[in-house]
Amino acid sequence: MIFGPRKPRVSRSPEWPKRRKAWLLVHPFCAACGESKKLEVHHIVPVHFDPSRELDSTNFITLCEQSSHNDHFLFGHLLDWKSMNTTVELDTKTILLQVKARPYPK
Repeated sequence: MIFGPRKPRVSRSPEWPKRRKAWLLVHPFCAACGESKKLEVHHIVPVHFDPSRELDSTNFITLCEQSSHNDHFLFGHLLDWKSMNTTVELDTKTILLQVKARPYPK
């Protein structure tokens, strides 16, 4: 497993837990793999880049942090918590289609 630096520490709005919970009720699956466990609400433009977008739901996507794979770290931050992936929505749509259509031997 690849480990990167720690997630940047950011101050959170008192409203964040409520927004996070509401988002996950409507978007309860990882956008990259379809899993429903260990979900995170990823900010497409991370809060440490632009704190004003913390509560903007157009800036959210659901990604997981499974022990077998961490889609939040891989797709959301390109294996560096300090970075961001501006094409995370397209990338996760593409990989989810591949995951759902993966071939198996007959």
